[in-house]
Amino acid sequence: MTHLPRAMLIDMDDTILSAYGRPEIAWHNVTSEFAAEFGPLTSQQVAAAVLDSARKFWAVAEAEWRLRLDEARRITVRNGFAALAEGGHVLPEDLAIRLADRFTAYREEEMFVFPGAHDAIDELKARGVKLALVTNGAAGAQRAKVERFALSHRFDHIQIEGEHGFGKPDERAYLHAMQALGVTAPETWMIGDNLEWEVIAPQRLGIYAIWIDVHGDGLPPDSAVKPDRIIRSLTELLPSACG
Repeated sequence: MTHLPRAMLIDMDDTILSAYGRPEIAWHNVTSEFAAEFGPLTSQQVAAAVLDSARKFWAVAEAEWRLRLDEARRITVRNGFAALAEGGHVLPEDLAIRLADRFTAYREEEMFVFPGAHDAIDELKARGVKLALVTNGAAGAQRAKVERFALSHRFDHIQIEGEHGFGKPDERAYLHAMQALGVTAPETWMIGDNLEWEVIAPQRLGIYAIWIDVHGDGLPPDSAVKPDRIIRSLTELLPSACG
């Protein structure tokens, strides 16, 4: 593909920024900091319990929890500790809170812009592509990232779930962004790392959906999702990268 569309809707977390990917690595790193407080348990055992709890929580969580991420993390750690308690290993409540809050701080500390992302976005804008940043999450936290990582001036439209009252995969998120850019679905590409939010839902509206697989993991073995294209970096969106 060598042409560019009139517009692109681009996700932020784990598309432009390394933000929430690889939770298993993050939890193992954070629990290792508290290893001395786990008694006979290893930090790996605690991390495994918390990860299992987090997967169960987010599998059924309502959209509102994306706006209350700090609280959600405290709940998942408490639930993980509860599972450990059922096995006879009781850990204190205050430790659950400190562990969850440290995880939140750790995620903030470890965030960075993927190599080439700024340059790719700047080049797309220079070539006349209309750009919208479309991100889920709480207003304060997401707006802080937009400013911290110098994204405001790079986009024609910034759309944050917590500021607008709706987010992906609600079709209003895509329709509103396209309306703001003055484009239609056939003129638009959506790029992001979430198969439901950035592929399935946009495709229903006729948007060309590009899945970014930054770690090169490939689609899940049981996935029926068919992205229109798969990339590993935003730099691949540039025509010069397609040859």
